Amino acid sequence: MIADTAHSVRDAAGLRWPAPDGIPFLRAGRRPLAEAALSHCDAGDIKAALVLLLADQDDWWRGPTADPAALRRLIRERATLTLREAMRLLAWGPVADYFAHRWSDPTFLAGLALTEAHWNAPRSAFELACGIGHHLRELARRGVAVTGADVVFAKLWVARHWVVPEARLLCLDAAQSWPLEGPFDLVACHDAFYFLEPKRPILDALRGLLDPARGMLLIGHVHNRDWPNLSAGAALSATEMADLLPDARLYEDAELTRALTAGRTPQSTPAEALRGAEAFAAAVGPGLRAAQPVTGLVALPPPGALLRRNPLYDEAGRIAWPSERYAREYGPLATYPPETAQPPAAPLSPATAEAARRRELVDLPEGW
Repeated sequence: MIADTAHSVRDAAGLRWPAPDGIPFLRAGRRPLAEAALSHCDAGDIKAALVLLLADQDDWWRGPTADPAALRRLIRERATLTLREAMRLLAWGPVADYFAHRWSDPTFLAGLALTEAHWNAPRSAFELACGIGHHLRELARRGVAVTGADVVFAKLWVARHWVVPEARLLCLDAAQSWPLEGPFDLVACHDAFYFLEPKRPILDALRGLLDPARGMLLIGHVHNRDWPNLSAGAALSATEMADLLPDARLYEDAELTRALTAGRTPQSTPAEALRGAEAFAAAVGPGLRAAQPVTGLVALPPPGALLRRNPLYDEAGRIAWPSERYAREYGPLATYPPETAQPPAAPLSPATAEAARRRELVDLPEGW
């Protein structure tokens, strides 16, 4: 894939695709949409191309389509809008709650714990279904060259402008061929694999991106088909995961979260013992190292970070959930207490490190 113009790319077969704001839109199943956006790009109307692409969603989406007038405002006022305002204009509803508070949710902490427990000092990383770039941001801030792919262009566009501007980003379907080559030291798919089909070819493609000597593949927060999950998707059992990755170490997701908050080494679990787990994770690859204690290399913000009180707390310091659904899904495993006396802002220091570990204090993007 090569740059064709300032706002388009050409693939290996010579087919042109729109790439406004440096994000190639490569969805094989959305060719008519790509051609319409490309026509706008060729005419110099990048805003019109963005309005079309920002309204596109994945096939699981059951919410409303974003209003074109709201999208035009989003594009026009991008430099002054917050991340939360941007997601409101995109009409993401509960997904916006999930992304706005992901920095403290237990599933994100589990992913951080999985990454740190098997840290291989990656120089390069690729994440499939990267969303708005929460994990990519943590890696990029530690000097890793990051690439992310997602099926929803708007998520990548938000990542570009509010979360991880330095990332290389690609919009594509996981089931199609990917126009990128490895090797990557770290390849990941967090909190999304249960949505993806066909699973074995996708896993084979992910493993094919690994550096043959030091590469590591992490599959985080896989919904267990044997447990009544709250989210849609094509979940699978831990036994099925073990069949797909027979050489992987498996972890209960909740165990990873507990290991992070305790600063200890997470304990892997045989597939048959994970039947009652809500979700699980897998780590595999030629560069996989023995699990280490999760002391803060990735689990805590980088040195010098300015922390803010978790925005799930109201002005009185009490938890105020954004929705009943959010409370049901994330409340039972929350690492932060129901009340806090933490200040509105404080730098990361020995005095605030434990509050940061519990996510009473969080490291939010500047434009949150």
